[in-house]
Amino acid sequence: MTETHITTTAPVPGTGSGPRAGDGTGLAELTANFRQYLLGWGEAERGEGDLDYYRSGLATPQFNGVVRTPSPEAVGRSAATARSRLAGVPWWWWVGPDSPEGTSAALARHGMAEFGSVPVMVRPLDGLVEAGERSDGLRIEAVEEPGRLTEFVRTYSASMGIAPDLEADMVRIEAHRADNADVVRLAAVLDGRIVGTTVVMAAHGVAGIFLVHVAEAHRRRGIGGVLTAAALHAGRERGMDRAALLASPAGEPLYRRFGFTAVSEYRLFALPA
Repeated sequence: MTETHITTTAPVPGTGSGPRAGDGTGLAELTANFRQYLLGWGEAERGEGDLDYYRSGLATPQFNGVVRTPSPEAVGRSAATARSRLAGVPWWWWVGPDSPEGTSAALARHGMAEFGSVPVMVRPLDGLVEAGERSDGLRIEAVEEPGRLTEFVRTYSASMGIAPDLEADMVRIEAHRADNADVVRLAAVLDGRIVGTTVVMAAHGVAGIFLVHVAEAHRRRGIGGVLTAAALHAGRERGMDRAALLASPAGEPLYRRFGFTAVSEYRLFALPA
């Protein structure tokens, strides 16, 4: 979930999304990493098993949703449960490589509409090149102090277009994630201020890269590339084998230059307004 922009695509009836998890491509580990990250936002409520869902309570769909149900036959029951559990907040249903074949068509039959997709991109964590110093003094810092977390959240939420009044709740959820031992938060700092962010989820042998954002006034200066390189190094330092991310149309060319290749996709569904 490196960006929030979604590529609109035509639905493919009767299919899930690309290669299946467990087919020898390592997608099972990638999707486990992705599920862990999203489920970690379920401060208000979360569930795993018959329906993997998370509810932050925030009035923004990125942080409420469903990531999996066990079978397309269960979609009707699961959709009803999701509507009940996620009532009152905007939310998305992610259909990915770990979703049973036929999930997308089943969701459409139960009144949900596909509105876009994002590619899953992967690269091995070998052959990394150390970045040189920048002439502008930009540096990468790990965000570990509570006071710095507020500025970190403010930077990426503003880039995502999230309302400022959600900031305090987002900071609280970030600070109290049960899996924070697996999370590395990295900030691009210039003149003492955070101008870019990324989050690395180091779990299941995968460095999942999320929330790559650069403040609007500092874009097109290569900061996104510096953050991506730092995330790759952080994943390798944590002993992960591969890095994975979901790419926006704007970010995909950058990630390809870093050696990422698309291996699957997530398709996004929502209830019609």
